[in-house]
Amino acid sequence: MFENLSERLGGVFERLTKQGALSEADVQAALREVRVALLEADVSLPVARSFIKAVEAKATGAAVTKSITPGQQVVKIVHDELIAVLGGDEDPMKVDNPPAPILMVGLQGSGKTTTTAKLARRFKERDGKRVLMASLDTQRPAAMEQLAILGGQIGVDTLPIVKGESAVQIAKRAKQQASLGGYDIYLLDTAGRLHIDEVLMDEVQQVRDVANPRETLLVVDGLTGQDAVNVATEFDGKVGISGVVLTRMDGDGRGGAALSMRAITGKPIRFVGLGEKMDALETFEAQRVAGRILGMGDIVALVEKAQETFEAEQAERMMKRFQKGLFNMNDMKSQLEQMQKMGGMQGVMGMMPGMGKMAKQAEEAGFNDQSVRRQIALIQSMTKKERARPELLQASRKKRIAAGAGLEVSELNRLLKMHRQMADTMKKIGKMGKGGMLKQAMAAMQGKGGGLPAAGEMDPAKMEAAAKQLGQMSGMGKLPGLGGMGGLSGLGGLGGFGKKK
Repeated sequence: MFENLSERLGGVFERLTKQGALSEADVQAALREVRVALLEADVSLPVARSFIKAVEAKATGAAVTKSITPGQQVVKIVHDELIAVLGGDEDPMKVDNPPAPILMVGLQGSGKTTTTAKLARRFKERDGKRVLMASLDTQRPAAMEQLAILGGQIGVDTLPIVKGESAVQIAKRAKQQASLGGYDIYLLDTAGRLHIDEVLMDEVQQVRDVANPRETLLVVDGLTGQDAVNVATEFDGKVGISGVVLTRMDGDGRGGAALSMRAITGKPIRFVGLGEKMDALETFEAQRVAGRILGMGDIVALVEKAQETFEAEQAERMMKRFQKGLFNMNDMKSQLEQMQKMGGMQGVMGMMPGMGKMAKQAEEAGFNDQSVRRQIALIQSMTKKERARPELLQASRKKRIAAGAGLEVSELNRLLKMHRQMADTMKKIGKMGKGGMLKQAMAAMQGKGGGLPAAGEMDPAKMEAAAKQLGQMSGMGKLPGLGGMGGLSGLGGLGGFGKKK
């Protein structure tokens, strides 16, 4: 998401910040490039035009061009304006006073049913809500069965299927079941069409009138670009929507729909879908997304991912091993698997401040998710004794392990070198931990209470400061060492790409 735009803007601002003194002509030239980058990212022309106009008004004054760090000031102005365009005034979802109905609408093929299940899982897992899902899609074959199957996978109740009922009758039954069953939230998955028509709108309006939803979420395919914005405008005009969910944003390197949506429709983007898995749904928060676009990372999202995928007991156990300077192949396998759970190499590095370029270097150097899978295969090919004591690996053992994984001995040698680099890093972290620095950094991440805080209670500034502190302790410069949070402390040693220029 936003890869192309992020790369283009990164190049513009790198030149700007290196220049030192700036004239108004320099700023205007840079903003012309920003405008082209926005248009190439499929941002609508009126939005791109008003964005540049707003930035130019703030960035071409003497207060900026004659300041000590003019380039950085311009970047900050662009960052703040991006937040304004993406988010505006944030308004939270209304899911209080149970049972709260949420109406899911959209065109066929936008991922509405999958998104309904993802959202239900999120309410259940993150917020501890009791959720009921109901399929009102009487048009698409097996649509109701699909939602029932997804409900079984995520452990969320679905309304029993009664053949022959209309969408309005199902909505009434869902409302009754949610009240009698003590549910906090019930999600109504409506039918879609291949295009907007009167029949679709009439049905949605009837369901809306019966359910009186707290939230009406429009699910649109982010890959359709400006057409997604047009669909949102039409649905809002005829049905009234309270927010948007953009799906398939993991496949869109441009992100123009996201940048145009709020400005044109006035409706907030609530969530973005970033894959097929049931946990691949992220809250869309303007400040964090603006940070990602400008290569500032999203350390809060990184820690949230770590929280979701890393058990507290496991984190504590690993931390105790690191403090003793212990790090064997089992530990390394655990860290590599943790990275995969958190969205893979590119996903993790994309959320780290200043790591956008490093992620690209890693990809070019051949260190990607496929190479991580190969490394895990090599470790799995070792015996328990070899994993615990990798120093035992001599020529004959190496040949057997490589053959067992279907790989070359040279790849195993690279893995062993990487392990040694990471083991050295862990020893440094362990020594620092004895002096209390490691605990201080972890405390900054975890808050005074010691346990991991809820996502809403996290202080992004504290998180970033803690990440930097861990990074400095592990001797990796800009690379945040998130050992206890996500098992990623040795990231700088992976594949040796960290040292490439």
